[in-house]
Amino acid sequence: MSTPKRLVIATRESPLALWQAEHVRDLLKAAYPSLEVTLLGMTTQGDRILDVTLSKIGGKGLFVKELEAAMMAGRADIAVHSMKDVPMHLPEGFTLAAILEREDPRDAFVSNQYNSLDELPAGSVVGTSSLRRESQLRAKYPHLNIQPLRGNLGTRLRKLDEGQYAAIILAVAGLKRLNLPERIKGILSPEQSLPAVGQGAVGIECRDDQPELIELIASLGHRETTIRVTAERAMSRTLGGSCQVPLGGFAELEGNALRMRGFVAEPDGSRILTAEQFVTLSDDAVAEANQLGGSVAEALVKQGADKIMASLA
Repeated sequence: MSTPKRLVIATRESPLALWQAEHVRDLLKAAYPSLEVTLLGMTTQGDRILDVTLSKIGGKGLFVKELEAAMMAGRADIAVHSMKDVPMHLPEGFTLAAILEREDPRDAFVSNQYNSLDELPAGSVVGTSSLRRESQLRAKYPHLNIQPLRGNLGTRLRKLDEGQYAAIILAVAGLKRLNLPERIKGILSPEQSLPAVGQGAVGIECRDDQPELIELIASLGHRETTIRVTAERAMSRTLGGSCQVPLGGFAELEGNALRMRGFVAEPDGSRILTAEQFVTLSDDAVAEANQLGGSVAEALVKQGADKIMASLA
């Protein structure tokens, strides 16, 4: 394999996105010392529209389209994404060349006054950007006032500090990556809040007509994370999941045993459908993970998940 002399990484310009792109740059420089790696910072439509929830403006794919356009135009070679922002179906001409080792995928409870959800008084305003989190909170804590919360991590924390919210729910991974672990008052277990598909994982996308580049990037991939996220994405893809649907999927790997949990819910939490399955992996682990995710999705459909999703489309 011949190593290119220069690579350009397309990235959003939020602090967290830049951390992820710089992390990939550093991994590439460590693996290929002669490689020159630069960043192309971009503002996406998802970053520009902050006054409405993502589910109402087209979903998380709005965070990746401009980056893909830059790659197609030859302005960038690769793009770095949070895997939970990557649509389940990539546009023709693109591929995920690598999924990096996952950070903690769980949700964090963040508050300046309270230590846990259980401590919040009735009527307390809790902010979240996610229908997935909202549906689970409404089901378990119907006495709380769940309100939308958009913006990058710093903006969300500022709104909390200004007193607009009693607490907010954020991804543990983002807080850790931006050196803000002290803001985490508590970590929600998967039983409290099942994580989003791909949460905590970073993916590298490139055009699919560049085999040498794909081989170079693939060397950064993390096998366990790839298996887990493959199962989660297969579940969401089979269901046709999007930001418009409260949906969670979480796979855990212990040895060769892969456990996959998933749910689909009504936004108000009045109905939550759950499914869980296991598989013992063999040599073709990624393909088996893909099958497991699809099987969990089918189990949810048998309970009526397709009807919930059709009603929200």
